[in-house]
Amino acid sequence: MEAGNKNSEVSSQKAGVNPIELLPSDFLLLQLNDCTTGRLTCRAGDKYNPSMELQGKVVVITGASMGIGEAMARAFAQEGASVVMLSRDAVRAEAARIRAGFLDRTAAFACDVRNAEEIDRVIALTLHHFKRIDVWINNAGHGLLDSVARMEMAACRELFDTNFFGALAGMQAVIPVMRQQGGGTIINISSVAGHVPVPFMAAYCASKFALNAISKAARSELRRDHIHVLTVCPGYVATSFGENAARGKEMKRVRPSSVRGISPERVARATLQGYLRRKREVIVPWTMHPTIRLYQFAPGLVEWAMGRMAK
Repeated sequence: MEAGNKNSEVSSQKAGVNPIELLPSDFLLLQLNDCTTGRLTCRAGDKYNPSMELQGKVVVITGASMGIGEAMARAFAQEGASVVMLSRDAVRAEAARIRAGFLDRTAAFACDVRNAEEIDRVIALTLHHFKRIDVWINNAGHGLLDSVARMEMAACRELFDTNFFGALAGMQAVIPVMRQQGGGTIINISSVAGHVPVPFMAAYCASKFALNAISKAARSELRRDHIHVLTVCPGYVATSFGENAARGKEMKRVRPSSVRGISPERVARATLQGYLRRKREVIVPWTMHPTIRLYQFAPGLVEWAMGRMAK
């Protein structure tokens, strides 16, 4: 999970090396210069470039301190984008930024996506340094392993606060900026579990179903504003996501032990290609397409098979 730090730190390189350098007083100045009557504004004269090429574009990624988020930061930076990496932990975000490279056009900021004020802050910081936001990627999230019957409501709400409401807050904060600059792209990292519910991961699946739905609705609503919305649905990914998932009172494994999962880099490449080709949805790996189709046409068969695998 990439949310939850109340200490709004900002990481940057030492003075004289990285032009993305902040002083403690910058926060107050940014609030005065970049926020007007509670709304964030982008600087005049920086018009949006509708080309999907990334050279010179500005990309912001939540949950970027590890796994898919870090891999996407590297992939987009390799294509010429300036990348802002957000994480609940500023130290981890900075470490990921160093691993990703391209230090001359990347930044690492602390951000709790459950806190709208922190989202506004990092948007103001990004506009201060890069003048615009071309791509906003909602990647922060975590899992919850428990049954519907026994899961704690507090744990379920905490998951939704990050996986769904955190993404929605990011969208609502960046949409006015993109409208003012003439367009942009929002990428929501969802899951195949947002198409096919998995036993003992019901809350996580529900959050991803909700994210898929709001992404599709937003795509229609924002079309006239030249804001594109892309949803990315990975299957099993070989990260520490499962290890970091919250654990409840009743856990069973549904994933076959023979399935090792795809790499975060593969998800990042698929996301990048989906952006460049202006796709509506990306499902990765392609082998997940038959599973989703089968569930649509024969849900009972898929549910029976999952019930058999649960142990």
